Amino acid sequence: MSSPSWTVSRLLLAALAVLWVLPSQAAQQVRVGAAHFPPYTVRPESGADTGLLPQLVEALNQLQTDYHFVLVPTSIPRRFGDFKQGRVDMAIFENPEWGWKDIPHTTVDMGLEDAEIFVAQRKPDRQQSYFADLTGKRLALFSGYHYEFANFNADPKFLAQNYNATLTYSHDSNLLMVLRDRADIALVTRSYLSDYLLRNEKVADELLVSQRIDQVYHHYALLSPSAPISGPAFTQLLQGLRDNGQMLKIFEPYKIAVVPVPKS
Repeated sequence: MSSPSWTVSRLLLAALAVLWVLPSQAAQQVRVGAAHFPPYTVRPESGADTGLLPQLVEALNQLQTDYHFVLVPTSIPRRFGDFKQGRVDMAIFENPEWGWKDIPHTTVDMGLEDAEIFVAQRKPDRQQSYFADLTGKRLALFSGYHYEFANFNADPKFLAQNYNATLTYSHDSNLLMVLRDRADIALVTRSYLSDYLLRNEKVADELLVSQRIDQVYHHYALLSPSAPISGPAFTQLLQGLRDNGQMLKIFEPYKIAVVPVPKS
């Protein structure tokens, strides 16, 4: 027979085991849409945890145990339908101007800023004035993106007819088109160009980067009305990542500015 003290010890161990398991069981799952948007999300459908979004999700999960954030692969054009139909609870690195106006959501300011810039092949007589007028120039654009110069109209036919645009799903391809003189100007995010030049140092002198900015990306998280986390709760989690230094650690290497968030 077991001694009373041994029985009590076993009961205590069992109780502790239950307590250790409970937080993970009680965590509410939050599904985050992951669309290919380098360097934020890189080919999520392949299952590779690369890009800034997986890093942010990991940091959010390490910060607390009330919510468990998981990535759900989607695409730039499909993300609206997935959001409306409840396949995802949240879209991150978004802007309400990018086709979301008629879709119910709660907006959370992430306090992150990137920029869309113009890149051309460097030539002896080519100056910054080259970027002032896009008329007659061949543009290489990322399919599905909303550009300010086109009044945020992402329709491929509109862009091809009005801006002589070639649309791809690869910033690398667009920059190669410029380098090979198959396009005059490519538009890329500042964060992506920073990463691209680190990977391709030899071509840095071959590219002319605009001082002109097409748009500043001020990033927001958009929460579905049925999301298990509220806007204020997610704002608090992001503040926690600011306080512990994770926001700077994740985004500063890509020249993505961590800026103050206005108090609501």
